[in-house]
Amino acid sequence: MQKTTVSLKPADVEKKWIVIDAQDAVVGRLASFIALRLRGKHRPDYTPHVDCGDHVVVINADKVKFTGRKLQQKVYYRHTGHPGGIKEITAGKQLGGRFPERVLEKAVERMLPKESPLARKQLTHLKIYASGEHPHIAQAPETIAFAELNAKNVRSQ
Repeated sequence: MQKTTVSLKPADVEKKWIVIDAQDAVVGRLASFIALRLRGKHRPDYTPHVDCGDHVVVINADKVKFTGRKLQQKVYYRHTGHPGGIKEITAGKQLGGRFPERVLEKAVERMLPKESPLARKQLTHLKIYASGEHPHIAQAPETIAFAELNAKNVRSQ
């Protein structure tokens, strides 16, 4: 029987590439799943201070769904840095606008630890694309059927 806790070293980490199709997926559930994979908490040898998560590629990010009335009521705020420079945009306008992938990106970012260099590094391993195409075929990513994991992961409307 071993009396010491085995801690993963950065050189020992083997990162996988996974692809998730976000079509009709509920934003919060999908973001929670992605944050878990980015941090590496799905692994039995998870070590909190080591980047042991996977690379995650999300396709069809413009087709995600919200539950309830969040599409009209959820508001994203940002500040320009100038006095009175607060800007706001609803989730529906963001999804229908120029950068619809920012909805999912912000949801995942807010589920990672705050003000952490490790979390910023882990967030760089997230690649989000609004269309069904992605340029990471050479990495031989594994496809995960997120919709089939739970019936609540997908909304039809």
